[in-house]
Amino acid sequence: MVLLAAAVCTKAGKAIVSRQFVEMTRTRIEGLLAAFPKLMNTGKQHTFVETESVRYVYQPMEKLYMVLITTKNSNILEDLETLRLFSRVIPEYCRALEENEISEHCFDLIFAFDEIVALGYRENVNLAQIRTFTEMDSHEEKVFRAVRETQEREAKAEMRRKAKELQQAQSAGITGMSHCTWLLLYFNP
Repeated sequence: MVLLAAAVCTKAGKAIVSRQFVEMTRTRIEGLLAAFPKLMNTGKQHTFVETESVRYVYQPMEKLYMVLITTKNSNILEDLETLRLFSRVIPEYCRALEENEISEHCFDLIFAFDEIVALGYRENVNLAQIRTFTEMDSHEEKVFRAVRETQEREAKAEMRRKAKELQQAQSAGITGMSHCTWLLLYFNP
């Protein structure tokens, strides 16, 4: 199976989230997705539509569609199983199957899509593995967070120290200077 792209789109064919797994221009994927609703027959129970060049495998999700665009020679049974996995991933990251919710979590969805498919071929993963892979912390991220927290603590300690000095200076009664002038001299020596 060669999976060209996966997308969550509106009933009109407007892409909300789209991930291409092979080299494909943006205009080509937008054109394919825009053509998708026109190809569907409302009376049929099929979950795929074929053109001369590609196959659309789709699943309705309330007001949206989860669409996989594959080559025509891909295995339709594998395509349908992959579609089911994609459709189960979306509720994992989005509370509601609405356009604004999908847009808000688009990067999480793209990362999950990347765990399902690599270079157009499905990876052998399940939903729990996808969740684990996308939530993994990197060593660099942990170091960055630790450094940032240390800097924040140091800045708060410095702020408290300067506030205490300022309070001590006020209680000592600085004479001859206004409060604003003293602050300017103190913080800009």
